Amino acid sequence: MRGSVYYQSAELTKAIFCEGATKLERIDPTHPHFQMVSSYQTMESYRNIWNNFFNYLKEHWHMKDMEEISSEHIVAYMDYKLEYYPSKQYLEKISAALGKLEIALIYYTKAKYGQGKNYNFSIRQSRLNSARNFDLVADNYHNRAYADPLLLINALQENPWHYIAARIEYEGGARVEGCALIKKEQLLGYKEDPITKEQKGVILTKEKGGKVGEILITENTYQRLESCIALYDVFKLKRSEYYQSIKKACQTLNIQSEGTHGLRWNFAKRRMFEYAQAGYSYEQSLQGVSREMKHNRAYITKHYLS
Repeated sequence: MRGSVYYQSAELTKAIFCEGATKLERIDPTHPHFQMVSSYQTMESYRNIWNNFFNYLKEHWHMKDMEEISSEHIVAYMDYKLEYYPSKQYLEKISAALGKLEIALIYYTKAKYGQGKNYNFSIRQSRLNSARNFDLVADNYHNRAYADPLLLINALQENPWHYIAARIEYEGGARVEGCALIKKEQLLGYKEDPITKEQKGVILTKEKGGKVGEILITENTYQRLESCIALYDVFKLKRSEYYQSIKKACQTLNIQSEGTHGLRWNFAKRRMFEYAQAGYSYEQSLQGVSREMKHNRAYITKHYLS
């Protein structure tokens, strides 16, 4: 499917919306209106979420054809939303909209090709279940930091690019979009880390919401990154392969996979400790780490702390 985000969501809306379809028709697997949406208000709500999702895919995954959506994109988007403590109701709405998107894609591809493509977005439900009441951390907290992040990172050394990306996330707190594409002009050389007083390499990244800022990584990782860019002009990852590398390494090590974002949790915990060692108060540490992680509010960092 080609066209703008809004054109594609409109085409998918046509595939699943049926004004006047009754509840009995919508729950009958033998009826043509099975699993259709009949409410304008509900459809508008779903489509707004689709548009947001599609814009996310276009910006962060450079995806233009929404027929290519897979379960890994669903996971990445829900994790992306979870970072800012969405309400339970909003997360449930996102999950429901993505469930209807699965059906819409099946109906659309069936009408287009004569047979519906095989889409399975059921992972959205397990992500939702694990994040229920996520705005009430004390009631349902899930610590996603890896117990031994360096063990995991070292298991990625077969692919030097994935190894470097993981180190950037762990050492600098970057989101995956911050290390998936790095150009030469983003390398700013070295400077002293004001917290640890160590010499660090500096990368300028642009991440969620267009936030631009520096991240600090070890000299060794910076030199590896610099060498890659010297050879290939750019450091660029295929995210799907990077996610699979993390997953495969976790399976090999027999540990729970928390995706690439788990490394960002490790950064937050370690960095809070470094601030404390440098004599900063708890509140000052929260603010400092939040700023480094490109958050606007200090309390967001509490999300990463057990």
